[in-house]
Amino acid sequence: MRLDIKICGLKTEEAVDRAVALGASHIGFIFFPKSPRNIEPSDAGRLAARIRGRAKVVAVTVDADSDLLDEIAHEVSPDILQLHGKESPERLLTVKAVYGLPVMKAFSVREADDLKRIDPYIGIADRFLFDAKPPAGSELPGGNGVSFDWKLMHLLDGSVDYMLSGGLNKDNIAEAIRLTGAPGIDVSSGVESAPGVKDLGLMEAFFEAARKAEFEAAAGSDT
Repeated sequence: MRLDIKICGLKTEEAVDRAVALGASHIGFIFFPKSPRNIEPSDAGRLAARIRGRAKVVAVTVDADSDLLDEIAHEVSPDILQLHGKESPERLLTVKAVYGLPVMKAFSVREADDLKRIDPYIGIADRFLFDAKPPAGSELPGGNGVSFDWKLMHLLDGSVDYMLSGGLNKDNIAEAIRLTGAPGIDVSSGVESAPGVKDLGLMEAFFEAARKAEFEAAAGSDT
């Protein structure tokens, strides 16, 4: 099965168009004012319309209230809602019931015990995203450019569908894929020239490295 690649935190037509042209399966728009990648729902809706049907549109929120989710649903019509805060299993059930959309729940990881936190969400979340715990002082739950011990992913039950995130870039994506066998990867700061500014050259290099690593992993599994 082809590796899912999600490019997150896009804000311009140029970046969205290039990401999809390179083969992104998911495009993430971030609705969190503290993030340098924050975008207004109306602007995200305009960008989403450019790539509708060619990539999954993911709306990324952090403990969003119903008013914001209503606005996002109306303006963006996302394919997936990504909840990157402290949302409870009950909140996920409510969000899924109200909006009729699949939900990806993000978790921050530093040690093995952090993976146990997903247990109450299994069977509720449609997919998980594993990111590194933010460094001290950061107000951002993700997009901090730091990674965690990817070997921890081997502790997961093989039936858990997830995306790997946290500090991925063109130089380490091959190792990340080799160590985890992740079915999906998520990159944001690793393809930026400055916080919130996507670099088309870095995006191209990232996709080239990721697809090469994917091919090598598939070849290795066939031997």
